[in-house]
Amino acid sequence: MLLRQATAADAGRIAALHADSWRRHYRGAYSDAFLDGDVAANRLAYWSGHFARPSTDPTIVAEAGGELIGFVHVRLGHDPRWGSLVDNLHVVQAAKRQGLGTRLLTAAARAATTDALYLWVLHQNTAAQSFYEARGGRRVESAFASPPAGDPANLVGTPGKYRMHWADRSVLTTWPEAAYGLESQRE
Repeated sequence: MLLRQATAADAGRIAALHADSWRRHYRGAYSDAFLDGDVAANRLAYWSGHFARPSTDPTIVAEAGGELIGFVHVRLGHDPRWGSLVDNLHVVQAAKRQGLGTRLLTAAARAATTDALYLWVLHQNTAAQSFYEARGGRRVESAFASPPAGDPANLVGTPGKYRMHWADRSVLTTWPEAAYGLESQRE
């Protein structure tokens, strides 16, 4: 398994995983019409646009056998109070519960430029909430989710989200890389 900095060439694979993850975990919060239709094109436009702009915000991909199996994206120093934002963390279904999510979260914490780290997770995604809490994240507030693609028709009702926060990201940087049999490489 290899962790590396993503490049523009990864945009399609990242978008496909992102869309698949939303389809699996955001049903009931995002409309079925959006998830079964435009979500793949929406995520491809998002990630293609991201890689087309200069940015110091890291996107780290995990690969096994040349296949993308996960990624994390961090918005460095995003908020003066809450710290760097883990804007996306997704793992393919077949690689879940094998330590990859932990490794990606650790990579995000190591890449962060602030002591604190945070992310948002939908209220309905209880498995992700448990995952983050088991790694020291604290649920500190609740808000309403923004509509994907800026279109309120893409939401079902008014889904909520929690801010998960690590006041000291070092709790995440101490997870041993070797425990997961992972190799890291920076480009």
